[in-house]
Amino acid sequence: MANNLIQSVEASVRRVLIRAGVLSLFVNLLVLTGPLYMLQIYDRVLSSRSYETLFFLTLIVLVLFAAMALIDAARGALLSRAGEMFERRLRRNTFDRTLDSARSGAPNADLPLTDLRQIRRFVASPALTAVFDAPWTPLFLAIVYIMHPLLGLVATFGLIILLGLAIFTERTSRVAEKRARERLGEADRMATAIFRNVAAADAMGMRQHLRHKWESLSRLSSDDTLSGGDRIGSLSAISKATRLFLQSAILGTGAYLAVSGIVTPGVMIAASIIAARALAPVEIITSQWRNFRTSIEAYRRFQDFLQRAPENPQKTQLPAPTGAVEVVGLSVRPGNSKRAVLKNISFKLQAGEALGVVGPSAAGKSTLARAIVGVVEPIAGEVRLDAANIAHWEYDKLGEYIGFLPQEVELFAGTAAQNISRFRPDVDHELIIKAAMAAGAHEMICGFPDGYDTEIGLGGAHLSAGQRQRLGLARALFGDPALVVLDEPNANLDGEGESALAGAVHGLKGRGTTVIIIAHRPSTIAFVDTLVVLENGQMKMIGPRDEVLKQILPQPQLQKTTNINEAAGARGRS
Repeated sequence: MANNLIQSVEASVRRVLIRAGVLSLFVNLLVLTGPLYMLQIYDRVLSSRSYETLFFLTLIVLVLFAAMALIDAARGALLSRAGEMFERRLRRNTFDRTLDSARSGAPNADLPLTDLRQIRRFVASPALTAVFDAPWTPLFLAIVYIMHPLLGLVATFGLIILLGLAIFTERTSRVAEKRARERLGEADRMATAIFRNVAAADAMGMRQHLRHKWESLSRLSSDDTLSGGDRIGSLSAISKATRLFLQSAILGTGAYLAVSGIVTPGVMIAASIIAARALAPVEIITSQWRNFRTSIEAYRRFQDFLQRAPENPQKTQLPAPTGAVEVVGLSVRPGNSKRAVLKNISFKLQAGEALGVVGPSAAGKSTLARAIVGVVEPIAGEVRLDAANIAHWEYDKLGEYIGFLPQEVELFAGTAAQNISRFRPDVDHELIIKAAMAAGAHEMICGFPDGYDTEIGLGGAHLSAGQRQRLGLARALFGDPALVVLDEPNANLDGEGESALAGAVHGLKGRGTTVIIIAHRPSTIAFVDTLVVLENGQMKMIGPRDEVLKQILPQPQLQKTTNINEAAGARGRS
């Protein structure tokens, strides 16, 4: 399917490029207007001293140059639209597959989107225009040969020199530029990580050390970029100077032939202009060599990405689930992990039941939560929602029936209302407020500067950790989902937030929503019916909450937990 998709897009773009190529024929033929005009001026007008001939020749040239400008503008517009068509036809598919790659932990997951933009820019750039002009170089050389073979030989010699410089440019700059891109990418990734964790870096005095490391990577990248850029710049300058010298050499050769009476002065001028036009595309290609190589590499990576990335075919729409969950022999190895984080996990929940998942750190609890909501693919087993494997659902459709609060709450740039409504357009405001009230976040949001219309910043940067968690809980409850999975929902909550969470969980149970809670604190499992204990990625124990607690907790801690659960239950019911 991936091959069919890109082949279909390439076929559409190719038709546009063929039209641009046809226009290039007329553009390059009209380029001869200037040299022919000069030829007529020197050979006819000056000798005949005819003002009428000069007037009509100039009028014809004006019309032809106007036509060339219109055709050249149309060619540029076609190339721009070819690039836009390529990006537009592949944008959505690339975005979805990029998200899938990012979810699986692939490095540089956003690179395909960057490559797609690079391809578009290249198609609309002067570099591709030079490619369309290059096939007409033999025609211009042939015209120069017709004027006189010696002029043609000088032009051909210049073309060979320029081609040699282009090949030398590519070979001498390739390694340095590749190394520069790799180091620059590493520096950018490190800078992104530093920005994301700037508070911790400053609090622990790490800024200077992190800056030194980033500067070291940036300096190495800059050195390689300068090295490659200097080579390309120097060779481009040599190419330009060579072309100008060759143009002068042809003019000098023409002058010699004209003095010898072999050609007319008009031929001398026209040959110089036509030869310059013949060599111009080669010079442009040399100066744009970095753009050529970058775009070719981007296109190859992009093709490889579409062929490797999994495709999500259209799936049959399943009926709305009631919330029954069954996990069957689930084993998960997320991202680039070398070993399975979850091994052969199985349990079953009826609609409306509440399950708590406890265990030590790195037991696989968060991985289980992500696998249940379908954002981590299993290597064995499956997760069923109302008897249907969640892999059989469309992502967007499945998301309508699931609420998920990850351990690290990720919010998006936009308003509080947009984040709660999951950025759905034209959503009923009552549903947003209902979700916020269910999460106990309504009063908190009303206290924001602009209430529900407050811009929260990228990642919720304008909010505290507790506010982000409560807003994330409201988002999880939006739309009355059939299944709600909460991963450490009280990790950043204060006493008021704990009470709001208890009320939200109690409300979910009252509505018959299936709830799965990943927990460390006893207060978060006050309302669960069943408790699962994970250890080293395996299910060590499962059963009714109180019975499991009796087996895993000593008597004093059990009594304390029971008291906490009773207090949390009272808060939730109130």
